[in-house]
Amino acid sequence: MAQLPEEFSSALARFESYLTSERARSAHTVRAYLGDVEGLLIYALTEGATSLAGLELGTLRRWLGEQSAAGLARATLARRAATARSFTSWAVREELLAVDPALRLKAPKRDQTLPGVLQQQQVTRLFGALQQQALGGEPVALRDLAVMELLYATGVRVGELAALDAGHLNAERRTLTVIGKGNKERTVPYGQPAARAIEAWLVTGRPAFYTPRSGSALFLGQRGNRIDQRQVRTVVGRLFHALGDTSATSPHALRHSTATHLLDGGADLRAVQEILGHSSLATTQIYTHVSVDRLRSSYQQAHPRA
Repeated sequence: MAQLPEEFSSALARFESYLTSERARSAHTVRAYLGDVEGLLIYALTEGATSLAGLELGTLRRWLGEQSAAGLARATLARRAATARSFTSWAVREELLAVDPALRLKAPKRDQTLPGVLQQQQVTRLFGALQQQALGGEPVALRDLAVMELLYATGVRVGELAALDAGHLNAERRTLTVIGKGNKERTVPYGQPAARAIEAWLVTGRPAFYTPRSGSALFLGQRGNRIDQRQVRTVVGRLFHALGDTSATSPHALRHSTATHLLDGGADLRAVQEILGHSSLATTQIYTHVSVDRLRSSYQQAHPRA
């Protein structure tokens, strides 16, 4: 790894503080941003830049061009271009740069690929199997059922689920308080199946795993620690694999299934936006899709010459 000049390393440290303190970005997001910016600065160094003033539009374009030639995905290139724009814009505000070299920087549009989506009959089979396993009262089975019910009922991100405390639940109203990206709080409803699964976990399953270090965490691993994202992904992946007839592999597919099934059931797009915690409606439009059957049905009902 190349040694960065003092001006570069100082700017990187200040940018990290900005992302953490002022923007309240998650640790994962901060790491990704810093990795991208560090890569950009190292590239600029190889081109002879020894100060931020040496960052030029051509440098940024060649940096992205090299990565594109190396076969990086469009989504990765788009993210790195966005990170570069965020960094240079911040540097101008901090008076570390006189002009913003990224104002005219363009990057490939993200591929609008969608994760696998569960069909309704697959959802029925999935939860039927989970409920059967939970009949014996085994803590792991009770937890996995509650985790899956809550993921599907609310569409929360896996990181949001892992961060939940028991106090985030309102059992009487069947709502969940979620702390999402940028520390934004939202309230999401959940249904009776999820409520029953959560109650069984809290009454029978969680006490079996609880230790003094468990704290207020809603979901626990077998050693009593707060469940982590890796454990949730493993559970979801195993259950999807057991279905045998779906391309879905991760919790993200469950989130997408939630949104899709809500839309297919007639939910308003803005309501889905609120549930998912998207700051922009455009994100929800990309993230979800509407089934052909629903489009055809709407057309036949609304168009005078259908």
